Amino acid sequence: MRTNISARSFKLSDDLKAFAQQEVQRLERYFDGIIDCNVELSYQKDNKTSDISVSVHGSLLKASETSEDFKKSITLSVEKLEQQIKKYKGKLQNRH
Repeated sequence: MRTNISARSFKLSDDLKAFAQQEVQRLERYFDGIIDCNVELSYQKDNKTSDISVSVHGSLLKASETSEDFKKSITLSVEKLEQQIKKYKGKLQNRH
């Protein structure tokens, strides 16, 4: 899985980048067919937003979360994506 982590309107620290990478790697436990993962972090006053999009065979799964902390936003977005991946994987298994 290729992972791209970017930040809008602020400098991304190595610690935050490593945390995002580690959290996104959790998604591979649920589905091996993940092609790309894009993490975009943005900051506006007290709101810190994480937008994560995951490319799987023929589909794009997205999750966005806003909170007062980047790590919390990333974790909540990954949890949303876990649910989407489980649902997607279930649909694939039902077709076969």
